[in-house]
Amino acid sequence: MTPPTTVPALDYKSFPMAQLQCETDTGIETVPLALEVAFSSWQPSIPERYWTMEATELAERIRAARATLGKRVVVLGHHYQREDIIQFADERGDSFQLAQYASQRPESDYIVFCGVHFMAEAADILAAPHQQTILPNMEAGCSMADMAAEADVHAAWAELREAFGSTDDIIPVTYMNSAASLKAFCGANNGVVCTSSNAGKVLEWAFQRGKRVFFFPDQHLGRNTGHAMGIPLEQMVLWNWRLPAGNLGGATREALDRSRIILWQGHCSVHQRFTVAQVEQARARYPEAKIVVHPECRADVVEAADANGSTGYIVKYIEQAPAGSVIGVGTEINLVSRLAKEHPDKTIFCLDPVVCPCSTMYRVHPAYLAWVMEELVAGRVVNRIQVPEAHKRDAKVALERMLALK
Repeated sequence: MTPPTTVPALDYKSFPMAQLQCETDTGIETVPLALEVAFSSWQPSIPERYWTMEATELAERIRAARATLGKRVVVLGHHYQREDIIQFADERGDSFQLAQYASQRPESDYIVFCGVHFMAEAADILAAPHQQTILPNMEAGCSMADMAAEADVHAAWAELREAFGSTDDIIPVTYMNSAASLKAFCGANNGVVCTSSNAGKVLEWAFQRGKRVFFFPDQHLGRNTGHAMGIPLEQMVLWNWRLPAGNLGGATREALDRSRIILWQGHCSVHQRFTVAQVEQARARYPEAKIVVHPECRADVVEAADANGSTGYIVKYIEQAPAGSVIGVGTEINLVSRLAKEHPDKTIFCLDPVVCPCSTMYRVHPAYLAWVMEELVAGRVVNRIQVPEAHKRDAKVALERMLALK
């Protein structure tokens, strides 16, 4: 693609090392919990003695607790985690990959998931009966997952049943980034779960079983996947869950009749920040650059990129690129910064020069990790994530359908 001549050049400081604009990417020492600007909205029940601990003391306490617990605990770190947390992870990766990893560690009685709520739920669903899953900060949620409340999805399903007379030919598909209750909903309604790496295969499976797909909570992953399968945009309708019941999610009856995919109006607050203008600016600055983005980005951004895929895909894309490559990346800043540091022979930069870490993932401060680990040493489990057995049962059905796809 030839860079547009109208795009203004960017100065060196503002772009090549854009990721350094966020404090977690500069190597700045971890600030005490009490000094975190957003601490007032985080889990308040952590004992006050942890509020003022410095980074060095917290790291020493975490290491000591890990040494005491040994293999009885497994610590998982999502790709988007902050550096002062990821250093303690036994395994880092995508959410479902980490949940599978923990389930294959029967010697670990405790699974400490340094991620967000839906990830810890997935680990609990797959965990053995003797394993207990712990989320260091119970306020570490996911804005996208929160956009699809169980009651809202059930209400939409009821509207669809009334509109079409039946939901027998509508297959519900939930993205992994959703509550356990929605995975269970899919399991109980002939549906399935998907990840950002297998969404295409999952939709193919769904269309073999129904005329339409009800896709939630991320509209962009659903739209990008449908587009890649050749489904026209006019056959993908958006369902606005914020509207009062009885409004068909803001869609017309005609639009619903011609639809093949009904997209829930949810999004990732991090990935929605990326724009085509940023892609054009990157190409203007580096004509030789390759652009890789996450499919949670908007459709026009995915179209403008050279490649798109899950976080695991992005990691491999950069690992396999030859030395000297210049790669602009559209995903969360902690991962981009980490990849840049791990591949100094390549120029890796974030497309958004002002993007900062996933705000909810960032809530897993080392103080919370130290607290839950030291409680385990003392024989106490705090912040346990327990998915109700009925939800576990039905969610496993939806997950098993996904895993059966080859």
